Amino acid sequence: MKIAIIGTGNVGGALATHWANKGHEIYLGVREVASFKGNALLNNPNTQVLPTKEAVKAAEVILLATPAPAAAEVAQSLGDTTGKIIIDAMNVVMGRGPQGYTHTTDAILDNTATRDVVKCFNTTGYNNMENPQYGEMALDLFVAGDSAAGKAAAQQLAKDAGFAECYDIGGNDKFALMEQFAWFWINLAMFQGQGREIGFKLLKR
Repeated sequence: MKIAIIGTGNVGGALATHWANKGHEIYLGVREVASFKGNALLNNPNTQVLPTKEAVKAAEVILLATPAPAAAEVAQSLGDTTGKIIIDAMNVVMGRGPQGYTHTTDAILDNTATRDVVKCFNTTGYNNMENPQYGEMALDLFVAGDSAAGKAAAQQLAKDAGFAECYDIGGNDKFALMEQFAWFWINLAMFQGQGREIGFKLLKR
């Protein structure tokens, strides 16, 4: 896939590395190509940096992994997203989010042309993006949204990042639930003292 990554910090950087190593074409969309966080990502031949709108234009899939308060502004900065898939990896945490919204995904839908918006890669820490393997098992991820195309892309990219499965939890009405699940992980890891090296696995019998 041709993937634009907007937000080259911990989450965006970890996913860019996995996906580039799997042969995907990665376009880091940044405001300043001469100086941006994650410059070392360019050491991979499948990764290049472009101004945000050019990265979006070149891509089929867009990952948004910026701070949540900027979600609406970032969505507006993408340019024409018609026909493209957007994966939202952001979370409103402790009330810090885009003004007027309870979660980030509605802010994206209200400020872009595409309806193919899904939420994924938001329910665990960046350390688990870097390495989702726990012993002989890999962690699972989850995806929500009305877009079948968006879900299929997110599920494939989750596996390409080393996750075992990416479970469909429902449509756009589950965006808030996804952020609540993220907060559950944050609460356990940060506030209940479990530490960041924890993750979720769906077991069946």
